[in-house]
This record gives sequence, structure tokens and C-alpha cells, in this order.
Amino acid sequence: MLYWLTGLSDGGDVFNLFRYITFRAGAAFFTALVFGFLFGRPLIDLLRRRQGKGQPIRDDGPASHFAKAGTPTMGGLLILSALLFSTLLWARLDNAYVWIVMGVTFSFGIIGFADDYAKVKRQSSKGVSSRLRFAAGLVIAAVAAALAARLHPEALSNQLALPVFKDVLVNLGWFFVPFSMVVIVGAANAVNLTDGLDGLAVMPVMIAAGTLGVIAYVVGRTDFSAYLGVHFVPGAGELFIFTAALIGGGLGFLWYNAPPAAVFMGDTGSLALGGALGAIAVCTKHEIVLAIVGGLFVVEAMSVIVQVLYFKRTGRRVFLMAPIHHHFEKRGWAEPQIVIRFWIISLILALIGLATLKLR
Repeated sequence: MLYWLTGLSDGGDVFNLFRYITFRAGAAFFTALVFGFLFGRPLIDLLRRRQGKGQPIRDDGPASHFAKAGTPTMGGLLILSALLFSTLLWARLDNAYVWIVMGVTFSFGIIGFADDYAKVKRQSSKGVSSRLRFAAGLVIAAVAAALAARLHPEALSNQLALPVFKDVLVNLGWFFVPFSMVVIVGAANAVNLTDGLDGLAVMPVMIAAGTLGVIAYVVGRTDFSAYLGVHFVPGAGELFIFTAALIGGGLGFLWYNAPPAAVFMGDTGSLALGGALGAIAVCTKHEIVLAIVGGLFVVEAMSVIVQVLYFKRTGRRVFLMAPIHHHFEKRGWAEPQIVIRFWIISLILALIGLATLKLR
């Protein structure tokens, strides 16, 4: 919104700063961070009053989790409010990629909110039907993918770009939309599965968002994309502002979510943030790189899939408990130990993902 102030600039005044994505990204970060600090405590107090017993704790979970009973959920509202407010304030609102990603984020947030609300109201770990959540997610992802395909340059539309092999494009044709649906819905549900310990999901999400933000900035500039040999996606650089706001809002939330958590992110946050990562990857033509950068989420999701399939086939379990972070809890790892180690893994994977920009 504030980009419109550039119309008042003569090229040599303070209003000219609003032309630069880097300046607006920095401003978006601090705006979202301050928003989180200002409204975090009032929101938590409100959630605690409205929810009473807070988020239900699974009976079959690690025994240490019963101490968390009474902690309110839906803390993702803090991240989403900070993120959307900051993005609307600092991003160019004539950029369609920004609206696609915000639309996916907000829509998945609604799905997550409905699920959290049902769990709190029933005081049960079962919320909205998984089939209904999955179907709604597919519809949202299909619309976003179709819009992204229309926005992409003709040479990139419906194409799959490969990391490292930068001259290779795989023409997916009509299959691009279903493929992108899998990316977006898969990312949303993978982050949702990862959100099981205090601070476990939000930091890897911020790391992945920061990486995708750098990628968006690079592919949105002709000079950087030409130098690194990646495909130029006009307008994608504006998503750097969205990711900066996400990191700021995430840090504001982490202030209250650090162990012991004063509030849980809930499906409201995890589904929305995961969907946002998937949508950014689709818009920037870096779907495969998302699987690298978000490798932790992939492993968490795969651990559940493997556990379920193996149990149905043999009646035995591969892991003591899935997702895999619960397996390590069952083996005696302390919660902060798991969280910090998973953060380190996420950072390493992010650096590998950024390295694909240079590798050829």
C-alpha cells in the first residue's frame, strides 16, 4: 500500500525508498515483529478466557505433554494477523503473486481455525473431518495453481524447472495444476504434522520462508537471474516482502511459543504457513527446491505415512510413535534437545537449497 507514496517522489527524497523491495521487506519484517510483540499478550489472554481448558492433549502421546494441559491454541492468529497486515502495508498491491500467496495463506488459515475451534469446543483431538479439510485444501490449491500458471511467462507456463540442471524444463502440460496442488496441500499438511513440540514448527517455517524469499528476489530480477542462470519470473520478487513479514510475525509468535509455550500455533497457523510455503514455491518455479529446503517437513510427513502403511500391513510399528519427533521423545530425548537439533537440520537444508542457485 505504501508503495503508492513513490508517486510523490521526485527521485531524490525519502519517498523514493519505497521503490526498493529490500527497503520495504525490512520495513515489513519490523512491522510484523512489533505487531506480534504488541498484540501477543492480549491475544493469548483472550484465547485463554474463551477456550477454558485450551487445546486437548492426546491420551496416547508422550507423558510429558500432559503438563501442557490448559495451554490455549489458535496462536497462529497472531502470525497471520501480523503477516497479512504487514504485507498489505508494504507490498505492491497490484502484484498478482502477492494476492495468490495471501489468498492461499488466509484460506488455509480458515480451514485450520475451523479445525481448532471444533477441537476446543468438543475437547477432543478430533476436529473437522480430515476428508473435508483435504478436499477444501485441494480446491484452494487448484485455484492458486491455475492462476500462477496464467501469470507465468509463456516459456515457463506449465513447466517444471529443475535445480542444478537449469537449462532443463519439463513440460507438465495440464498436469501442472494437479502437481502444484500436491505441492501446496502437501506442504500445508507436512508443516501441520511437524507442529507437535513448543517452537518446533515455527522456526523451520521461518528458515524455509527466508530461503524462498531470497529465491523470489533473485528470480524476480533480470540481472540476478541471468547471472545465476535461473529462470526469470517477472513480479516474483515482491514475494520477498511477504516472507520478510512472515519471519517478523513468526519471531513475535516464538517469543510466546518458546518452551514452556504460553500458546500453541494450532492448525490455524501450521496449515496456513505450510500452504504459504507451497504457494511461494509454485509461483517462483522452485517446487523441487522446496522439498530440499523443507526437508524436515518431508521427513515428518513420510514418517507418518510409513508408520501407517507398515502397521496396516504387519500390525507392527517402525517408530515408537509418529511423527518422528515423538519417536525421539519416546526414546528419552528432552523436548528442547529435539527442537534445537531439528532447527539445525532445517538451517543446513536451507543452505543446500540456496546452493542450488549457484550450482550448474
